[in-house]
Amino acid sequence: MPTPLPSHTTAKDLPAGRQDPMLREKLLKEEMLRAKIAEVKDDLSFTPKISTVTEALGFATKHGATVLDLTFVDVPGTLQHTSKPLHELTEDAAEGGYGFDGSSIRGYQQIEESDMLLIPDPATAFLDTFTVEPTLSVICDVIDPTKRKLYDRSPRTIARRAVDFLERSGIADAAFFGPEAEFFIFDSVRYKSGQNSSFYEVDSNEGIWNTDKLEEGGNLGYKIRNKEGYFPVSPADTQQELRATMVREMERAGIKIETFHHEVATAGQAEIDMERDLLLPMADKLMRYKYIARNVARKFGKTVTFMPKPLWGDNGTGMHVHQSLWKDGKPLFAGSEYAGLSKMALHYIGGLLAHAKALAAICNPTTNSYKRLVPGFEAPINLIYSARNRSAAIRIPMYSNNPKAKRVEFRMPDALANPYLCFAAMLLAGLDGIKRKLDPGKHTDKNVYHMTPAELAKIPHAPGSLSEALDALEADSEFLTKDGVFSKDFIANYIESKRAEVSDESSRPTASEFGRYFDA
Repeated sequence: MPTPLPSHTTAKDLPAGRQDPMLREKLLKEEMLRAKIAEVKDDLSFTPKISTVTEALGFATKHGATVLDLTFVDVPGTLQHTSKPLHELTEDAAEGGYGFDGSSIRGYQQIEESDMLLIPDPATAFLDTFTVEPTLSVICDVIDPTKRKLYDRSPRTIARRAVDFLERSGIADAAFFGPEAEFFIFDSVRYKSGQNSSFYEVDSNEGIWNTDKLEEGGNLGYKIRNKEGYFPVSPADTQQELRATMVREMERAGIKIETFHHEVATAGQAEIDMERDLLLPMADKLMRYKYIARNVARKFGKTVTFMPKPLWGDNGTGMHVHQSLWKDGKPLFAGSEYAGLSKMALHYIGGLLAHAKALAAICNPTTNSYKRLVPGFEAPINLIYSARNRSAAIRIPMYSNNPKAKRVEFRMPDALANPYLCFAAMLLAGLDGIKRKLDPGKHTDKNVYHMTPAELAKIPHAPGSLSEALDALEADSEFLTKDGVFSKDFIANYIESKRAEVSDESSRPTASEFGRYFDA
């Protein structure tokens, strides 16, 4: 019997007389596997904990970065950026700020007061792997240069104020958020909106409408039927590798992922869930999450959209947001009330439900959002709470009895919401419920689809349109403004800009209107 080889023997280490081709191939595969494991281990620790500009520079230098990318978020929630050579990142420069024209950013300054400053937050630094030139990317706060204060209309300023308000309240010292952002991965998207024509077309090789499509190599079937996309294996699920690559890049960027899978709808609906985090870091992570998802898809020749309802006739994409309050390292939502909740948690739910219609204007901020919030597609349109009922606006997950896992899940929001505004608004609504001891009413565990019309009539519903949600926000915004987290000026400008969107969309003829009315 041949002498056993030492562990971790490589193909080049094979002694003379042991050049068996099959053994050599086996060793080569083991080498590749060990290298892959080492690479993945390095990936998962790719972004260390960074808290200072010096540490960020050290990290950038270690990985050969030559570019500094300064990112920030406009009011609608789109990530913006401007770049500089890395040598422009110094302690003094970062403290003084980097200038930009605020009048060109949606929801920011007027042209006569356009100068603004970006102050990088080194805790958000990560290496952007989608650029040819190695790039250190950071998220920035926005500063008014004349007052040297955080800019009032910056969404990140509002999130910071919400955290400060929580700490001052004495109710809790930490608010954890865990958004479940869903999205579609399409092979192509085309659209046009003109005076005499308009259309959109999305396509996916998984789409049920492609069962008759002539495909290169032959159509092999395995198209996902409407509402049957939850957890299918390959060959029906064609996007596991793509989602896994997204997860790897997210974890390299310091975003810990708990789970990922295909979602319910046909045509490439996906979900990747992050581990919960504090309000501000989680809003930062969600912006990076969306950036990474879109850019990984682009590398695969595909495109990602977070639109709540890009497909007619199947489930839309939401962003259920798990929330909990803590104090002195202890969870405050666990107790002996319904579903293992504390009275504080029930009051928090009471606040969310009391302000739910106003919250919709911020958490469901587009006209497309309300094409998702309709009956029949698991949409959380009922302003009730329940331990397991997924048609309820608020669900209490029952996967674990651990007090640290006790939380409430607000299911109405979608991923087009600006996370800084959305998380801040939900926190303020919940805190208002705690302060006023708002009663959320009796829980609803009955299947709403089996209720009588009389029973359904007693249940309040989410707004049916963005216009209705804006009316609610206009009538109910004091819980956002009374403690200075959102300014009255911000709310007024937000409502005005959103009403302009509603007016524009409502004035445009649609293809379905031609189909219904052209020959009437």
